[in-house]
Amino acid sequence: MMEILADIQGQIDKAASGTGASTDIKSGVGTALYWVFGLIGIVAVIVVIIGGINIATSQGDPGRIKKGKTAITYGLVGMAITLLAFAIVGLVLNELAKG
Repeated sequence: MMEILADIQGQIDKAASGTGASTDIKSGVGTALYWVFGLIGIVAVIVVIIGGINIATSQGDPGRIKKGKTAITYGLVGMAITLLAFAIVGLVLNELAKG
């Protein structure tokens, strides 16, 4: 697997030589994944806010309260999963950078 990545890295280096572009495949993948995780985190926060608004404007309607609580639960679970994925990817990229 590492040989394949090294070969791909070599081809990228050849193609990008003289362009000033970043040729580190690990840093490119890491940057893209961090952006994706950031966007997912933002969506999760928005879901929690929408759930809170549903509860605040429910006027005692049990259906809207339940819908708001469900949205908050899903948003918090999404945030937790995103944070764990962010940490795992960070660890993996650090290990790959060492090797």
